[in-house]
Amino acid sequence: MTIPIVMAIAGDAVLGLVASLARPGGNITGSTFFNPELAAKRLELLRETLPRVTRVAALMNPDNPAMGPTRRAMEPAAQALKLDLQLFDVRGPADFEGAFTAMAAKRIGGVVVVEDGMINVNVAVIAGLAAKTRLPAIGLPELAEAGGLMAYGVSYSDAYRRAAVFVDKILKGAKPGDLPIERAAKFETVLNLKTAKALGIKFPQSILVRADRVIE
Repeated sequence: MTIPIVMAIAGDAVLGLVASLARPGGNITGSTFFNPELAAKRLELLRETLPRVTRVAALMNPDNPAMGPTRRAMEPAAQALKLDLQLFDVRGPADFEGAFTAMAAKRIGGVVVVEDGMINVNVAVIAGLAAKTRLPAIGLPELAEAGGLMAYGVSYSDAYRRAAVFVDKILKGAKPGDLPIERAAKFETVLNLKTAKALGIKFPQSILVRADRVIE
């Protein structure tokens, strides 16, 4: 018997996990989000928070197949925002310190941390290096909680509630492969005021009013 799998949240599920969002097929269903759109939005928020910054970095794992589309989405977004976007690849934790040292040497004004399994479990280390090099960083909510400047990402609490809906349908006889995969609908903005103060940054009112959570 094939065990049904419900994704509470997965990035870019169509890249190898399912056939399509409408008809996933197999034994997998649930919720997904798309890294390209998320990364481009983080660029916009960073630009709005730091209007004088002209050079930004994207920290990403090139071994993740989602990074190709993500890079292709970020480059035109950066161009539209008049930002010089520079990519810094990290394949493992051993690469983090070198990446941030290189960013500091190139006078990067801010960094977008692109979601990836390896990167996500090391957000505390990344936040520490961002603080050490005095680099404003934006990424998933856990990054802001660990000391990064700000975050924009999927609301996990909402995603987990939606996962329960899928489980309920499967227990009532639905086949996972017949249940369309949902795109994450709720996102949250998290600001770390303590980090902002340490970096001498004042969040504009336009950002403050959109914050779902503020860390003081």
